Amino acid sequence: MHGFFQDKSILVTGGAGFLGSEVVRQLQAKRCRRIVVPRSREYDLTREEPIRRLLEQTKPDLVLHLAAVVGGIGANQMHPGEFFYKNLIMGVQLIEMSRQCRVSKFVAIGTICSYPKFTPVPFSEDELWNGYPEETNAAYGLAKKMMLVQSQAYRQEYGFNSIFLLPVNLYGPGDNFDLQTSHVIPALIRKCLEAKQRVESEIEVWGTGKVSREFLYVADAAEGILLAAERYNGSEPVNLGVAREILIKDLVHLIAELTGFRGGIRFDPSKPDGQPRRCLDSSRAEREFGFKARTSLEEGLKKTIDWYREQQGLR
Repeated sequence: MHGFFQDKSILVTGGAGFLGSEVVRQLQAKRCRRIVVPRSREYDLTREEPIRRLLEQTKPDLVLHLAAVVGGIGANQMHPGEFFYKNLIMGVQLIEMSRQCRVSKFVAIGTICSYPKFTPVPFSEDELWNGYPEETNAAYGLAKKMMLVQSQAYRQEYGFNSIFLLPVNLYGPGDNFDLQTSHVIPALIRKCLEAKQRVESEIEVWGTGKVSREFLYVADAAEGILLAAERYNGSEPVNLGVAREILIKDLVHLIAELTGFRGGIRFDPSKPDGQPRRCLDSSRAEREFGFKARTSLEEGLKKTIDWYREQQGLR
């Protein structure tokens, strides 16, 4: 893969974020000629003028659009309007401006939240339009899914090479551990480690614990994105996952074991569970561009826990 990226100028929106930082790190390892990471204080990607200025100044060969306004169930419930507008407008304007500026390829990163609430497991890309998303994150999921519609329409009318990827829930070192906005894995790691440090008797977990999720280690996700950037030029959406689901209650017990937390676990069924099940069929990614996740959940959790312990100075 080194040869493909060595002569490229690549714009990575969200390149300073959780997934973006890992993508940039891997691009650097592949000796990419030029990596541009726009910062929000200089380029507001919800506005047309800064986007046009960014593209005209940097003249990228490839745009990796990873920037997003994201959060867990609570954040989605509090800010559905903001999540819808900002994610929609960033995608729409970036794709249009990239087309006008003759960018050779656009890689749009969607979300698993775009799938219908009761999608048959494992989720096949062919099921993407067969129902409405789970209500707590529907606004976010639909906003991101519009990039698929735009990508396919622009390929049909303009011959614009834009691809659409659907990574499952991500986790790993560098994740967001703010309990108000974080996703389930970093929230559970923080709760368990802090409860252990304070010698607390139990932790509280949102929901019933009976729903399932699939989790993709961030380094594997970045590898999949770069494989697609190099090798995939199709119009169909592509899942990025590991094809393994775990019940949230089992995840909680696994994280408690790995962190050394020996207290009780109290589930709060008054809080929403979100989508009943999430598990992807990732065979298209393996078939089209050779992607297969390499990091097991246990291995990835250990790396994430060790990273957070080191950041916080915890034992």
